[in-house]
Amino acid sequence: MRKAATALLAGLTLSLSMSVSALAEGKVIGVSWSNFQEERWKTDEAAIKAQIEADGNTYISADAQSSPAKQLTDVESLIAQGANALIILAQDASAIGPAVEKAVNEGIPVIGYDRLIENANAFYLTFDNKEVGRMQARAVYEVQPEGNYAFIKGSSADPNADFLFEGQMEVLQEAIDSGKIKNVGEAYTDGWLPANAQRNMEQILTANNNEVDAVVASNDGTAGGVVAALEAQGLAGSVPVSGQDGDHAALNRIALGTQTVSVWKDARDLGKAAAQIANALAEGTAMEDIEGAVKWSDGPNGVEMNAVFLKPVPITRDNLDVVIDAGWVSKDVVCQGVAPGTVEVCG
Repeated sequence: MRKAATALLAGLTLSLSMSVSALAEGKVIGVSWSNFQEERWKTDEAAIKAQIEADGNTYISADAQSSPAKQLTDVESLIAQGANALIILAQDASAIGPAVEKAVNEGIPVIGYDRLIENANAFYLTFDNKEVGRMQARAVYEVQPEGNYAFIKGSSADPNADFLFEGQMEVLQEAIDSGKIKNVGEAYTDGWLPANAQRNMEQILTANNNEVDAVVASNDGTAGGVVAALEAQGLAGSVPVSGQDGDHAALNRIALGTQTVSVWKDARDLGKAAAQIANALAEGTAMEDIEGAVKWSDGPNGVEMNAVFLKPVPITRDNLDVVIDAGWVSKDVVCQGVAPGTVEVCG
C-alpha cells in the first residue's frame, strides 16, 4: 500500500513538474518604451502584447518617460527580470548603446523598434521612413507648389528625423534649387514634443512676418503644434501641413482642413511583426533568416544591419475612408466638428 502511494505521489510530482516545465517553455519578451507622449504607442503596445500572448509568451515592459538615462536602467531591469528578447523604442539612438551591448553580450536578441539603433547585432524593424518623408513632401507640394516653406523636423536624437528630411528633400530639392520654393526656416523638435514644435513654428512665423505658405512637419504630434501656432495667427486651414502616424486628432484635422496629410503607418502591423520577430529570435532563428529581412546600411554610420521595412500609406481628405474601413478610427472621431457636405466620408 505504501509502495502504491509512493508511486502515485511520484507520478503526481512528475506530472506537476512537467506542467511547470511546459509553462516555463514560453519566452519572456521585454519592451522598453521611450515614452507614451504620442498617442500611437498605446496602439503599438496593444498589438505587441496581444501577439506575444498569442505565441504563449510573457510581456514585460518599462516606460522611460522621455529620459535616455532612465531607459538605460529600464533595459537593465528587463534583463534582470529574465527577458529572452528585447524590443526597444529608443529615446536617444546613441545613449541606448551600452544597454544594447549588455543585452547582446548576454545573448539576448534586440529589436530596434521603429527608431534606428545602429548596431550590427540589433535587428531593425520600421516603416520606410524616407518614403514617409517623400509622401509628406509630395502631398504638401501638390497643394502648394511654390512659396515659403518651413520644415518642422523630429528629434535630433532620433535618426528617423533625418531619414524623413532626406525623403522630403528628394521631392522638393529641385523646386528649391529653381527658386520656386524657399526654405524660410527649419528646426528639430526636442523629444518630438508638440509644445516644442509649436514654439519652433511661432519663431519661424515671427521671423517671416507670418509669410509662410507651407509646412512640412514630420509627424502628427509636431503637426498639432504647428497647427496651434497657425491658428493663433488666423492661418490654420490656409497653409498645408503634413504629418504621419494616423493619430486620431490628426485625421480629424485632415477632415477639418487644417492638416493636409498624415502618412499612416499601421502600428498594429508593426507591433505584431515585432512580437513575431522577437519570438523567432528568442528561439534561435538567425537575424538574416527572419522572413522579409533585407541587408541595410543607410544609417548615419553605414553599419550593415538586418532589417524589415513595412509600407506606409498617405491619408488625405480624399481617402479618409481607408483608415475608417480598416477599423483604425471611427467615423465619429474623424468627422467631429466637420461641416456637413464638406468632406465626402463625413456625409
